[in-house]
Amino acid sequence: MSTPITSVLVANRGEIARRVFRTARSMGMRCIAVYVDADAGAPFVSDADESIRLADGGYLDGDAVIAAAKAAGADAVHPGYGFLSENAGFASDVIEAGIVWVGPTSEVIEQMGDKLAAKRMAIDAGVPTLPASDDASGAVDVGFPLLVKAAAGGGGKGMRVVESMDDLDESVAAAQREAKNAFGDDRVFLERYVARARHIEIQILGDDHGALVHLGERECSIQRRHQKVIEESPSPVVDAALRTKMGDAALSLARKLGYRSAGTVEFLLDEATGEFFFLEVNTRLQVEHPVTEEVTGIDLVREQLRVAAGEPLGYEQSAIRFSGHAIEARLYAEDPASGFLPDAGRLVAYVEPDDPAVRWDSGVEAGSVVGVDFDPMLAKVVAHAPTRAEAAGRLALALERLHLGGVITNRAFLAATLRHEQFLAGETTTDFIERVSPDRSLSVDESEVYRAAAAVALWMQGRNRVEAATLGSLPTGWRNGPMPPQSVTLNLGEIEVRVEYQVQRDGSVVMYRGAGAAADESDGKDSESVEAVSKGLARIHDWRPDGIDVEIDGHRRDAAITLDANRVHVQVTRGTLSFDVVPRFVPPGGGDVTGGLTAPMPGEVLDVRCAVGDVVEARQILVVLEAMKMEHHVSAPFDGVVTEVRVAPGDQVDNDAMLLIIEAAQVER
Repeated sequence: MSTPITSVLVANRGEIARRVFRTARSMGMRCIAVYVDADAGAPFVSDADESIRLADGGYLDGDAVIAAAKAAGADAVHPGYGFLSENAGFASDVIEAGIVWVGPTSEVIEQMGDKLAAKRMAIDAGVPTLPASDDASGAVDVGFPLLVKAAAGGGGKGMRVVESMDDLDESVAAAQREAKNAFGDDRVFLERYVARARHIEIQILGDDHGALVHLGERECSIQRRHQKVIEESPSPVVDAALRTKMGDAALSLARKLGYRSAGTVEFLLDEATGEFFFLEVNTRLQVEHPVTEEVTGIDLVREQLRVAAGEPLGYEQSAIRFSGHAIEARLYAEDPASGFLPDAGRLVAYVEPDDPAVRWDSGVEAGSVVGVDFDPMLAKVVAHAPTRAEAAGRLALALERLHLGGVITNRAFLAATLRHEQFLAGETTTDFIERVSPDRSLSVDESEVYRAAAAVALWMQGRNRVEAATLGSLPTGWRNGPMPPQSVTLNLGEIEVRVEYQVQRDGSVVMYRGAGAAADESDGKDSESVEAVSKGLARIHDWRPDGIDVEIDGHRRDAAITLDANRVHVQVTRGTLSFDVVPRFVPPGGGDVTGGLTAPMPGEVLDVRCAVGDVVEARQILVVLEAMKMEHHVSAPFDGVVTEVRVAPGDQVDNDAMLLIIEAAQVER
């Protein structure tokens, strides 16, 4: 017997809350959000029909979430992923409160939430598993390299690769701290690590009437810090026979569990042998679920809500059809060039392109603040096309055309990966990033940098005219005689670009390139200086507050531009360049501290492992930071003596905050 759902509370935030709202609203349901103060201005809060503020416990406070559901009159609670989504106690409490739980039963969540118990059940179901141990003393039997894994969670948290016994104790301790912080459970276990493998997962769906199907596989092998960044369906190496074997194994375990709702059975496929091994069951919606939706045409959130209401699936395995290829990229606020460390700040520019047509599951908009309290994912971008190559190209182009500024992101890395010949050849094993090393930042040649800087200079000229209090109709630099040249100096990281230009009476602009270029010509310097000057011509076809259509040296481009204080973000062919406008008068002072170690990201100081006067060695861990529920180590860059310590455990630090100072010295070994 079905129970109609007319309203649903999403016990989550960001893009997944918005994504659930989209389907629920299409089914005629009222959508309710919960939020914490840090998210008060987030798009998902205003997207909801009603939003309830959570107090101190935040998204992990199950009692507060249930109270919010009751206060809003919600028929159902959808947990999204992360937070309480795999908390069996919360699922039971929701049901006891007389509210529909959108997900598998609490018994199944509890069984699969313990990764060790899940492995034992997989063995009972005849599913192959990797050697493992729930005790560090079993490391030798498991074999090196091995993986330390949190028993109560996933998502890359509480995971460490250990190459030898020397690193085992430190890795176990760090994994336990992360697991406790992320999941409230510090239990970890050891598992054989397969260095070159593929991460393959099977999407399953079941109802309360005995129907159970799988929706094919997703490959999620491209990962950093054991967290997925690019996912696709189908896998480039899974053929029909292997798909059937893995699907049957997933369904065998699901039947043993009596599984209902959406879930994922994850496997590791050994690249060398072709064998697959059970990893875990995720009793929730996965971040990468859109690629399955795109190739099957089945809305997984809709199916979750239908099953929760007691409706039958209404179809069997033979009815599942697959079409084309889908690839998802996770856009994060992080710096790939600095080991994928998270970044934080305000998104001053965020404009998703209309073309090419891709799916944007986004949790942000222009003006959104990316903080340190939550996962730094900004959006999931999904391309679906008839072929894998076309999907990859479409997704890369969409990422490149995104106008984005204010935080460092992995956008250029994602696009470089999608365009890499080894990705296109399907060589996407779990060691892809280390083995292939795609470009981690945007690479732009000197000519394009100059044209981008020139576009910025001419856009700023137009902005000055629009904002001019008097004589706004006259061009900048106008005089009652020959117009003198104007100049703007911009910095792109370490690169300084000086743009000198002279507006002509017909509206065209002469561009000068070369040191003191315009001055050399106008002052009548010697012929060698004049010959060093490169002159070009520019013409502005359209000026807007958010961009400029300009032709420079025969290259015409309509570029989006966003100004934030003294930083300008301008769109180029492969992404967005961010220039700092150099002021005409620079205040004195500043400078780096010699030997200073700074925070690589905003976060909390967990541990300080040195004191003033300590002799330290290069690569010795001195400070442990926590950001986005992950630990990050700050190590000594050279042998030396600690002369100053500026932080203590519990301190909150900003990006680039000074942590301590080391004076170089010889260390006896």
